[in-house]
Amino acid sequence: MTDIIRLTAAQTAEKIASGELTAVEVTEAHLARIEAVDEKVHAFLHVDREGALAQARAVDAKRAAGEPLGPLAGVPLAMKDIFTTEGVPTTVGSKILEGWIPPYDSTVTKKLKAADVVILGKTNMDEFAMGSSTENSAFGPTGNPWDLTRIPGGSGGGSAAALAAYEAPLALGTDTGGSIRQPASVTGTVGVKPTYGGVSRYGMVAFSSSLDQGGPCARTVLDAALLHEVIGGHDPLDSTSIDGPLPPVVEAARSGDVRGMRIGVVKELGGEGYQPGVVQRFQESVEVLRELGAEVVEISCPSFVYALAAYYLIAPSECSSNLARFDAMRYGLRVGDDGTKSAEEVTALTREAGFGAEVKRRIILGTYALSSGYYDAYYGSAQKVRTLITRDFEKAFEQVDVLVSPTTPTTAFPLGERVDDPLAMYLVDLCTIPVNLAGNAAMSLPCGLAPEDGLPVGLQIIAPALKDDRLYRVGAAVEAAFVTKWGHPLLEEAPQL
Repeated sequence: MTDIIRLTAAQTAEKIASGELTAVEVTEAHLARIEAVDEKVHAFLHVDREGALAQARAVDAKRAAGEPLGPLAGVPLAMKDIFTTEGVPTTVGSKILEGWIPPYDSTVTKKLKAADVVILGKTNMDEFAMGSSTENSAFGPTGNPWDLTRIPGGSGGGSAAALAAYEAPLALGTDTGGSIRQPASVTGTVGVKPTYGGVSRYGMVAFSSSLDQGGPCARTVLDAALLHEVIGGHDPLDSTSIDGPLPPVVEAARSGDVRGMRIGVVKELGGEGYQPGVVQRFQESVEVLRELGAEVVEISCPSFVYALAAYYLIAPSECSSNLARFDAMRYGLRVGDDGTKSAEEVTALTREAGFGAEVKRRIILGTYALSSGYYDAYYGSAQKVRTLITRDFEKAFEQVDVLVSPTTPTTAFPLGERVDDPLAMYLVDLCTIPVNLAGNAAMSLPCGLAPEDGLPVGLQIIAPALKDDRLYRVGAAVEAAFVTKWGHPLLEEAPQL
């Protein structure tokens, strides 16, 4: 069992296709691992044991019948509990949707099922994807497998922790301001935020519609590329979906050649406030890229210093609009409906009981920013800053092929350390937010462990919109070089649970 759960997704798929392993054996091994360790990690909110085994048996039957299998057939996956899954609870980490069973699948869920990927269950997350530590889940926090007293990142900490704990070789996340990349960074895994519109948002519960983007999470760059290829592409059910071909991400991940590429180090994403070990590992990564034949130059993006402020006006404004649908009238929780209260009173009581503190904070902030007399001063100004950030990226990409920075300023911090300090918590996403505001593609991959605490450090790679393949090309090169020099953090120095 230990050998099975430590395989990459690509290796697992090969062994299933060749008959060396059955999909049922692989699924049972991961279900056993979840049963053994998830009480400590709390990566999962719901494990769909019967559904997963039924999917695995179907894959084995296909293989026995000689039917062709896809590149990830039979490989288990942990799904962030923000994608609707027919017949399986979808809570978005919130009491307001506790026990809700969707009557339909999200487009991403349909694509995974069509590709014969085995969905193990739904992972823990900050409520409505609002948070940077998975401590805002209504169902309790998730621990980081490297140190269970520390955060696994957020909002997709459950998916990242499932990977680091070997509960699944693949996972799905969403990234509004860094919620795929930031958990990947602090858990030593790979997380990719595709170009906005590159992966369908149909059936993905909305937080901030102009920023939200689903994407792949894995333990290796190639595994992330294989999953990206399955879930990406145009969807007529999503009006923001890009009607064009998916970039050749798998081909790029298999290439890993950066010779002749120009790589920009973002001046504004570094300096004071960054942990020494994070800076050291980042500088080593830049040196590795030079050794591999890339040209490295410093790039200035002056508007990035306003990104955090702009984001925390735009995202709450859109959240206050999107969450208005949770009114106790159509689905989910309903409180106070005893025949004596008005519809407005029932709605107010339900929202009071159903939404957590961080969600309420953002709704209030967003409603204020959109209110009459303040719209232009706050939301309108934030959108102007967003345009400036987009222009900074455009100018940068006229000079370089990709940009690099640390993914997070620090390694994983202790659970509870920043719960009562929202501003300190928001600073965790300092490096990741500009990408979402501009709609570009970005990846975080492990670049070693910080010397002072032995915890994972992430390297962020940023590519222009629709050039997602560049992420995988650079990421594969760095990954191969680091495995040769220091070993893969989740293969050689894996967390022991």
